[in-house]
Amino acid sequence: MATRPTWQGYLRLSLVSCPVALYTATARTGDVQFNMLHKETMNRIRMIPTDPETGPVDRADIVKGYEVSKGHYVVVTDEEIRNVRLETTRTLDIERFVDESEIDRLYWNDPYFLTPDGDMAVEAFSVIRESMRKAGKVALGRLVMHQRERLIALEPRDRGILAYTIRSNREVRDAGEVFDRIPDEKPPTAMVEIAEKIIGQLEGPFDTSKFNDRYEDALRDLIRQKEKGHGVEKVEEPREAEVIDLMEALKRSLGQGGERRKPPARSAAARKAPAKNASAKKPPAKKPAAKKRA
Repeated sequence: MATRPTWQGYLRLSLVSCPVALYTATARTGDVQFNMLHKETMNRIRMIPTDPETGPVDRADIVKGYEVSKGHYVVVTDEEIRNVRLETTRTLDIERFVDESEIDRLYWNDPYFLTPDGDMAVEAFSVIRESMRKAGKVALGRLVMHQRERLIALEPRDRGILAYTIRSNREVRDAGEVFDRIPDEKPPTAMVEIAEKIIGQLEGPFDTSKFNDRYEDALRDLIRQKEKGHGVEKVEEPREAEVIDLMEALKRSLGQGGERRKPPARSAAARKAPAKNASAKKPPAKKPAAKKRA
């Protein structure tokens, strides 16, 4: 594997253990990233650590401090941080097996790939993986990573193990803080039934190739156009949502078969249609006068 492991240690199930390596399962290398440049020299800007009183600071003079109260810090060295070691610093010990449905989606965090670390680890790793597969449950363990002990969920994936970090209670906000503001209002049954039919029309397989980051694609196109020296047209601002009859909107959505690409095309045609009608009706422009006489 080309990438470096995020964590290396031991996977342990009771008295069976083996060396393993943890790799990030996602990548952000494709993201469009901009550098800060000086507008005249086009040189990249350097961020220089600065003390508000003494000015620029050498990196050798920078220490880590935790603010225990306003303006009061406790300084901690890197060596002292390394000395804070738990067993989970080097061992991912499986503590419990649970049903996947028992873990609220709010708690699932970043995915990782867990693999045996070396040929000698393959046999024990395979035994643990296959026992987990037959159990049909998610294994839970803990490890120290990025100066935090994290709960890890494990499940077999192909010849390896898929690992997810699980958020702690302190990281997850109470949904009631936000959702309780929503009025407890039951929608009309007829509207819900139509909406269910629309959902049925939009059902389909989950294909990640259909969900590209269109904003990133647009940014890349912008960069290509600028590189060629072409100007970039200003995009028309989307109009604010109009107040509509909800039942009528549901019926029209159902009539369109739930296809999301058709409405924009029709709305574009609708925008052109009034212009043609207006030009056609220009000669008989005496209707307002007729209204005055009435």
